[in-house]
Amino acid sequence: MRRSFYHYVKTLRDPYKKDEMTLFANAVDKDGTFPKQSKSYDEISNYLEMNGDYVVSMDIFDKVFRSYEENNK
Repeated sequence: MRRSFYHYVKTLRDPYKKDEMTLFANAVDKDGTFPKQSKSYDEISNYLEMNGDYVVSMDIFDKVFRSYEENNK
């Protein structure tokens, strides 16, 4: 069974690292309304565009989502 994007992002968290993927993961973890069960790029992308004020650039989301897809084949 393929895990949700949120579950994958939780594996990227780290309180000490400051790279863009880790900062994104830490912010998603703190977002109480993030669609935790979603596996859909469109659903998550739309959510972040409307509610993700912590996303500096959607390029970061795209990069993390590609990594998610590579790790969940």
